[in-house]
Amino acid sequence: MTSTAPMFADALTRFLDHLRFERRLSPATVAGRGRDLSSFLAWCATTRIDRLARIDSQVVRSYAARLRRDGRDPATLERHLSSLRSWFRFAIEQGWLTHNPATDVRAPKKARALPKTLTREQARIAVEAPAVEDSVEARRDRAILELLYSSGLRRAELLNLSHTDFSTDGSEVRVTGKGNKERLVPVGRPAREAIAEWLRVRANLAETEERALFVGSNGARLSASTLAHRLHYWARRSGLETVLHPHRMRHSFATHLLEESADLRAVQELLGHARLATTQVYTHVDFQRLASVYDAAHPRARRKTT
Repeated sequence: MTSTAPMFADALTRFLDHLRFERRLSPATVAGRGRDLSSFLAWCATTRIDRLARIDSQVVRSYAARLRRDGRDPATLERHLSSLRSWFRFAIEQGWLTHNPATDVRAPKKARALPKTLTREQARIAVEAPAVEDSVEARRDRAILELLYSSGLRRAELLNLSHTDFSTDGSEVRVTGKGNKERLVPVGRPAREAIAEWLRVRANLAETEERALFVGSNGARLSASTLAHRLHYWARRSGLETVLHPHRMRHSFATHLLEESADLRAVQELLGHARLATTQVYTHVDFQRLASVYDAAHPRARRKTT
């Protein structure tokens, strides 16, 4: 049996006090819940809903729809709904409600961000950038960039490579990926040549017993921070108007390969994805490219010129 619910403002105050003093949530969290729920109460006032008993799932859906029309993204929408669920759970515990009207209301799924890739011309500029310098570091960086684009390695996979991980002719490299799973990845001719150039001068940097393929100026395995710094340097030096990092090279490798082969399973194996669904994001990237080509070329899609 429910007890008489207090007025909206009092019910909200009691809930926030519960969060603050009993659950001991941070001041920022309590303030955030308060803002979300004050927004809901303000909306209720405009729709003449003045007590908890009049709130049902349709009311909550209507409020969520209003937030959506106001341009709130799915993450913000879900946060508001989470605040409502928490408040209604507290109301049930207090005997003010018999059920939670926000339980079955869900925000739309957040659209999955598509990976950002380089164009083919940008990829060419990136891998050839270190050719402007004749130094040990530039040869190492050329080998790194060529290998990233040739084989789609993750940053950790690249940095963990040893010079003994390659096949005799250098056409394959054994990579240890997530979950310590090993896979063989082909290495393209430009990458093989760049790696061979680097190995000829590697001893100028590497300590005698160091097994890492890529080493820094200290003679030890190259660090992630140094790799990031060097890729940023070459992007700036070559005039690329984009951020250059291992994952972007990996995305570019997968996208360009899929454009040519359309073999999703093969790309999955090369990337070392455990699930095909993870690889399928690249089909959306390719579709976007195809859609832009269609819009530009199809006679019934082209915009009319005035």
